[in-house]
Amino acid sequence: MSTRWLLAIAAAVAFVVLVTWLPIERDGSSSSSLTSAGGCSAGAKAANLDFTIKDMDGRDVRLAGFKGKVVLINFWATWCSPCLVEIPSFVELQAKYRDQGLVIVGISVDDPIEKLKPFAQEFQMNYPVLAGSDRNDVQEAYGPILGIPVSVLISRNGLVCSRFVGGASKQAFEREIRALL
Repeated sequence: MSTRWLLAIAAAVAFVVLVTWLPIERDGSSSSSLTSAGGCSAGAKAANLDFTIKDMDGRDVRLAGFKGKVVLINFWATWCSPCLVEIPSFVELQAKYRDQGLVIVGISVDDPIEKLKPFAQEFQMNYPVLAGSDRNDVQEAYGPILGIPVSVLISRNGLVCSRFVGGASKQAFEREIRALL
């Protein structure tokens, strides 16, 4: 197991301890930088879409091919419980907003490609599922990603507008997606 994943596990355990022992209010919101006008804040950074990643069928998918769309990149794994909770919401959001220019992209951080296809079929994932297990460069471009799930919302003009760390509600995702469509 790599040092990065050992750190991720330690961070997850620390997070669970903090949430369990400290009275913290949680509302499922993101670290949003959306403005009330429906776009990213002036300080939003450009998203790095200069990556080509294999999908679950072994085909190359260029993230740059999604330019001009609102893109939600979700870093996840098949064994991650909060990730499994989010998937049905992503399926619904993709179906609802696809024609308005939304594309959700799931990047599995450590599952072998042969495990992704049956998993995606079982969960009826209607969006691109990519194999990112050996793609630390992609994770670092949107990181640090010390635990999963992590989702990044990118505007049509290629700016990172929001970053969701940990599981978030469908309503939280939908609110910010609608502001960018």
